[in-house]
Amino acid sequence: MRDIFERIIENKGPLGKWASQAEGYFVFPKLEGPISNRMKFQGKEVITWSINDYLGLSNLPEIKKVDAEAAAEHGSAYPMGARMMSGHTDFHEQLERELAEFVSKESAYLLNFGYQGMVSAIDALVAKDDIIVYDVDAHACIIDGVRLHMGKRFTFKHNDIESLEKNLERAKKMAEQTGGGILVISEGVFGMRGEQGKLKEIVALKEKYNFRLFVDDAHGFGTLGEKGGGAGQEQGVQDDIDVYFATFAKSMAGIGAFLAADKEIIDYLKYNLRSQMFAKSLPMIYVKGALKRLDMLRTMPELKAKLWENVNALQNGLKERGFDIGTTTSCVTPVYLSGSIPEAMALVKDLRENYGIFCSIVVYPVIPKGMILLRLIPTATHTMADINETLDAFSAIRERLENGTYKRLSAAVAAAMGE
Repeated sequence: MRDIFERIIENKGPLGKWASQAEGYFVFPKLEGPISNRMKFQGKEVITWSINDYLGLSNLPEIKKVDAEAAAEHGSAYPMGARMMSGHTDFHEQLERELAEFVSKESAYLLNFGYQGMVSAIDALVAKDDIIVYDVDAHACIIDGVRLHMGKRFTFKHNDIESLEKNLERAKKMAEQTGGGILVISEGVFGMRGEQGKLKEIVALKEKYNFRLFVDDAHGFGTLGEKGGGAGQEQGVQDDIDVYFATFAKSMAGIGAFLAADKEIIDYLKYNLRSQMFAKSLPMIYVKGALKRLDMLRTMPELKAKLWENVNALQNGLKERGFDIGTTTSCVTPVYLSGSIPEAMALVKDLRENYGIFCSIVVYPVIPKGMILLRLIPTATHTMADINETLDAFSAIRERLENGTYKRLSAAVAAAMGE
């Protein structure tokens, strides 16, 4: 028998082993100044492509005014207690009604945080005799929620309807034996690749396999659909999504999340969602702030229009220069390159130090070894000057990557890590 901490000390994990080289720069970086298209990183101005403030709401004067007034009136504590006990207000109910209407659902329920809410919702929706079928590229919060399930689960290949149907066949046979049901989980927008989930094609299988559909639309809410109602609205199948989830952390530039579904389902979740039953209610600062943000989503379509003007300019510019941006059908803009982790670190440092471009870097184990993913998040606050500067910078760093510059620069790092 050994000390449980021995394993932790000996093996810090595939990302943790890079901590001494990466922390504070490549991971856990500190962006400073007002949230916007340009911020400060280590004292230098950078064009910021890593903030999910899609509609640019975070620093609008009218938003900050409501936030400040709510803080002045209520402080950061009110209401105290869980919703079921002493943390319930008219404003929580108002926000739920307005959210449900916005995403064309009968009812909605507020969540304190998206991650914990998703984990808990999956746990509440299924019993041990039920079967879960979910996309293999699902977000970590979905994977963690599925891990709580004591019954059977199957993954289907990412956005592969043939694979989904094969697994639905397996799930159907098993459900006939257990007497349970089937829950299919997908995403409105996959946050790394930027692809929309094939919701329309998934919905087409519902009658044949008698499943319910749960969609995580964190990146689609506010950015997709004619009125910003999300990926289901964009694909014309919102009515066929049985449980809809979205977070305030992206388009709404806030904290919190919500579930929306038929009233009977939401009423059940209110009394069985452990992450909310045993947690403090969402503070009034965030509730009133969310009401204002939602109102702006409804009444200022020009914000979404400007966002997509920038998305199209950036994505078309990258494609015209021969960059591989995959099959994104959303604002999320991945740029795929080939290289090692040390090369990726050298490349990103060059982007930040010499070109003033700050974007997220994604490497193994999130994506396969030998790949580098630079993830860009366009927002309504970006300008054409930002986009053109970024396109020029990407052309320059690709040339350096291909001619071996970063390989030479990273040799010392690779040697130090034993790569």
